[in-house]
Amino acid sequence: MTTRESTPPTFSARLPGTRAAHSRMSATRRREALQGFLYISPWIIGFIIFVAGPLLASLYYSFTYYPLLTKPTWVGLQNYNTAFFKDRIFWLSSWRTLLWAITTVPLGIIGSFFAALLLNRAVRLKTVWRVFFFLPSLTPEVAAAILWLWILQPDVGVVNNTLKAWFGFRGPNWLASPSWALPSLIIISLWTGIGSIRMLIFLAGLQGVPQELYDAGMVDGVNWWQRIRHITLPLISPTLLLNLVLGIIGALQVFGLAFVTTGGGPAYATYFYGLHLYETAFRSFDMGYGSALAWFLFTIILVLTLIQISLSRRWVYYAGDAKD
Repeated sequence: MTTRESTPPTFSARLPGTRAAHSRMSATRRREALQGFLYISPWIIGFIIFVAGPLLASLYYSFTYYPLLTKPTWVGLQNYNTAFFKDRIFWLSSWRTLLWAITTVPLGIIGSFFAALLLNRAVRLKTVWRVFFFLPSLTPEVAAAILWLWILQPDVGVVNNTLKAWFGFRGPNWLASPSWALPSLIIISLWTGIGSIRMLIFLAGLQGVPQELYDAGMVDGVNWWQRIRHITLPLISPTLLLNLVLGIIGALQVFGLAFVTTGGGPAYATYFYGLHLYETAFRSFDMGYGSALAWFLFTIILVLTLIQISLSRRWVYYAGDAKD
């Protein structure tokens, strides 16, 4: 006959009042958790109603024919088939957006980086210079677009009048020319973007680089560019990755600048993907096809972001990952 060996109670369980203390602690934690949920419940409700709900609804509508004034009709993948194989403007606007991204993102990042380098130096009135660089980014996008419409006006604009007075020739039609419309928007984008929050992020990253490394490099005889390449860029690579991801996301969603200045013209020269989505959903009222276009853009942005994060392991340096 075997006897069952009972497990002796732990030391804490033998203490008087331990179970009661645990019970009180559990009740306190439940009460704190309930209070926490109550505090964030307005945000949760707002997120469900204004973000998650419309997001899921648009995913459903992307598989329907939904001309807004009638009930949606399920059509499966027909909207995506139309975009890929029947809509010529879909590919044209995608190409314009891709060209915009591969132009403005590198130029903007390089410009913001060197602006941050200049403003990180120990010079007089450094704070004033930082304010001057940052001021254009505070201009609302619509206001900046209208301002540059006046500046680039072919007949009475400041740019063409200056070119005629100083160099004796008339400038191009800028925003009214199919050849110059996209470069004009790139100039406007760089004017507002170089000194933006992207520059401040670079500036914060530069201030985290130890001065001792620069001093050691100078002792070893490295020049200015070698210090930038071998000291600055590796140490601010996480900052560079952040600006790269945010820059690509913003570039692929370009809309307001072209909408105000050119409306996508002339001759579709600035007809970006966001404009095509807007025209489809809010002017043609084809909400089903517009939802499909929106989800395609979301998928492209998500995939590109994941690729960048995956590839960043090869070139981004994190001090916490360094081994002794």
